[in-house]
Amino acid sequence: MRYLPALAATAFALALWQAVVTLTGLPRFILPGPVPVAEAWWQNRAVIAEHTMITAIEVLIGLALGSMLGFVTAIQLATSRVARVLVQPMLVFTQALPVFALAPILTLWLGYGLWSKIAMAVLIIYFPVTSSFFDGLMRTPRGFLDLAQTMQAKKRAILWHIRVPAALPSLASGLRLAAVYAPIGAVIGEWVGASKGLGYLMLLANGRAKTDLMFAAMLTLGVFSVLLHLAVRLATKRMAGERR
Repeated sequence: MRYLPALAATAFALALWQAVVTLTGLPRFILPGPVPVAEAWWQNRAVIAEHTMITAIEVLIGLALGSMLGFVTAIQLATSRVARVLVQPMLVFTQALPVFALAPILTLWLGYGLWSKIAMAVLIIYFPVTSSFFDGLMRTPRGFLDLAQTMQAKKRAILWHIRVPAALPSLASGLRLAAVYAPIGAVIGEWVGASKGLGYLMLLANGRAKTDLMFAAMLTLGVFSVLLHLAVRLATKRMAGERR
């Protein structure tokens, strides 16, 4: 029953999609219906699975590295005024740069293999994780800190036993955002330069006017992103303080 609204929304979206195709009479190469897309997915399931595996590896490694880097950076920012003065403006500056502008540079530096895509995923999730966790660390309830100082707790003990646990819900929010953004970074990297992955498959299908295959690859990426978000949400459920 919990997933019934999601299933109903999916069914409604598919019905609306089919209605648009039927009423407008658009050619299949412009907008295929759900049935041709499903047929294309089934006929090319082995190819789609192979490219999905590549993208999944890029996303998962990028998510892990970006999350760890964001965790460490947030700790440094929260504990060092010098780090806040030097690093925080740089973080904001990197977010002002267009992602598509960085992708060709990373491809030039790291090549057409996995690492340029992993770097893109790391860059796109690094700021959300760092920012969310840092905000949580800086918003520790004042009563907790006053009590720790009254008991003459050391700064390291206050950090790891009070500030970090109090900031875990914020970290969970950042990780959930990262689970959504990481596939975007990997696919952008594949669009710029790759020979494998769902992003590459989309470009290849589009160039050959196989719109149904392109939609199949795109929907596969969407399903993967939803499953990744659900997995991260379940993994961070206790961290976020959720009961159900």
